[in-house]
Amino acid sequence: MYNFTTSRPVESSHKCDVWLIVSVILLWGFGICTLYICSSYVLNGANALKTQLICSAIGFAGMIFFALLDMKHIQKLVVVIVFVAIILCILAAYGPLSVEKNGGKRWIALPGGNSFQPSELLKLAVILYLANFFDKEYDKPEEDKFVLPAVAMFFLMLGSVVIQKNLSTTLLIGFVGLMMFVVSKSKVKWILPVSLIVIPLIILLIFTEEYRLKRFIGFFNPSANEMSLNYQANKAKMVINRGGMWGTGIGSGLASFASVPFVAEDYIFVVIAQQLGFFGVILYTALISFFAWRGYLAAFKCPNRFAAYGTFGIITIIVIQSLLHCMVVAGVAPSTGLPLPFFSKGGSSELMVLTMCGFVLNTSRCEEKSLF
Repeated sequence: MYNFTTSRPVESSHKCDVWLIVSVILLWGFGICTLYICSSYVLNGANALKTQLICSAIGFAGMIFFALLDMKHIQKLVVVIVFVAIILCILAAYGPLSVEKNGGKRWIALPGGNSFQPSELLKLAVILYLANFFDKEYDKPEEDKFVLPAVAMFFLMLGSVVIQKNLSTTLLIGFVGLMMFVVSKSKVKWILPVSLIVIPLIILLIFTEEYRLKRFIGFFNPSANEMSLNYQANKAKMVINRGGMWGTGIGSGLASFASVPFVAEDYIFVVIAQQLGFFGVILYTALISFFAWRGYLAAFKCPNRFAAYGTFGIITIIVIQSLLHCMVVAGVAPSTGLPLPFFSKGGSSELMVLTMCGFVLNTSRCEEKSLF
């Protein structure tokens, strides 16, 4: 009989990290409550919350699936996940069901007026691909290790996001991928020559798109064009300042959210800072830090290299994306359009974040033995 779940006997099978599960549920619950608070001032807010809950249910199903599936079977699915993610990204940019929003074709239309953002799936695909590659290369003699195929495939996957005009997600995935190369102790002599090509290309991409250029001009000159380039950032700061130390209180001052464009997506951290004040910011920081600690702990203790590398990449991309979102809202980074994991309106992000957490929970079941 073919067994899809862990092949270890039940009596020797380790349970998932309970504290990791608690941190995921707390972050998700905090996020749903935050979205509910501002839903009254979001276009079709009730429908957005309903969609978020439906995608959360699917995401939790994905989390359970990845948490229980044997790692060797997940490893066999990597090729399929990568292939599907690249094809969907291309279809999002050029396919007949492509949906254009805010100047970028990043979504695929689904029945019922919904859509899916393939770049969220590509985050998982890149991480699992690199984890699988590093696992297979690990036991080879140093002189036989050859990372060029992984580098080429890595840039191919990044290219499938670039064509969607989604530079911020491309840079995020690229940074996390580079971190995985470093952690795997692979030869990184290619970084300097590739950087000489990639950095000018990034600058070119910024200057060839008007909205990207405006974001950078607005960031480096915050006092200029307060009602145009810096309108969103300035409104966000005003709402945050109202929060003070303890916040205005849950359910009060909701009308101010209407003045912040995309408050439920790109700027949802504003809601936390205004309703709960600095206390809410500390609370969120504590939760995401606890989640990161338990996730990295699972990665560093797992003897399965594929699981360890994959978990490292997943925790890193969730934490870095969360940090960037908060930096944008606080005005210390240019606007990126990156959602806040567990919080921002967007079913694709919610679904994939919860699914990726399932992989991390699977890793936490490994026997304790330091890999790094």
